[in-house]
Amino acid sequence: MLSVFVLALTTLLSACSEQPLAALKLSGKTMGTTYHITVVHGEQAIDAAAIQALVDQRLQQINQQMSTYISDSELMQFNRLPVGQWQQVSPELFHVLLQSMEISWLTGGAFDITVGPLVNAWGFGNTGHEDRIPSQTLIDSLLADAGFQNIELNIGSIAISKKTPLQIDLSAIAKGYGVDQVADLLREQGYQHFMAEVGGELRLSGHSPKRQPWLIAIEQPDGSFGEVYKAVALTDKAIATSGDYRNYFEKEGQRYSHTLSPITGKPITHNLASVTVIADEAAQADGLATAINVMGPEAGLKLAQQQGLAIYLLVKTEQGFAAKYSDAFRPYLQ
Repeated sequence: MLSVFVLALTTLLSACSEQPLAALKLSGKTMGTTYHITVVHGEQAIDAAAIQALVDQRLQQINQQMSTYISDSELMQFNRLPVGQWQQVSPELFHVLLQSMEISWLTGGAFDITVGPLVNAWGFGNTGHEDRIPSQTLIDSLLADAGFQNIELNIGSIAISKKTPLQIDLSAIAKGYGVDQVADLLREQGYQHFMAEVGGELRLSGHSPKRQPWLIAIEQPDGSFGEVYKAVALTDKAIATSGDYRNYFEKEGQRYSHTLSPITGKPITHNLASVTVIADEAAQADGLATAINVMGPEAGLKLAQQQGLAIYLLVKTEQGFAAKYSDAFRPYLQ
């Protein structure tokens, strides 16, 4: 699967003359990265230890279902399953697989959860980073086994199978799903105003402690941390960014991005530096950001206009970066 770019989205609080509301801040580790949560509770009593325990439990459950780093996870059991056999899975894993397939069909295969072996072959996967260029023979062999269309889903029995010895990696959507699950958990506990983030994927609900929409910054895509390019005010939305300006290697004067095209099995070569997507759910924003990053600025913007997607692109130019965005993103720039 395409390696996930760790988003550099900074939460900013706008100035407000009123006294800020009380807020609980939690953080921890999950899915090979970190999570950060801010719950605005005002005068409402809140049990920090209890909330964190519930969050950790939910995220651990998702890890056990979808991680490629846990040998006995549901997903890894499926990856070892022989071709043609069926495996019953949890409703959560099945749901994420359905979401992934929908994004794959929508984007013409630019999003594909079966290219993990190719990512590993290029040295960007969970086998550890190593600057290497695989042979065309190896690329062709791995592409022959890959392809989201070779995954079979049985909705009636909540079971999955495969037509080829493919391997699934959900790293480009599972963190977003984790954010959605944390958001659902917080609402179940009666909280309506919060920010939930896992590995940079964000879900915003209600207002910030300053009684204003959450102001989220899109980072300058030049490799410098904390430099803000644009900020957007959000409430009851999710946001995700994908880019290739931190995770890459150079060899013999050529730059190789960690983002691979599922069509060619090779790193993308276009001039799209980053893409930010706003959607109702973080899983959708997460997957679409990866897909549009693969598609490139022209095809990505065309898809967004056709489907009413809210996307913001930063395209590399000789002068720096040029911003392009869909009509659906325009209201967030006001």
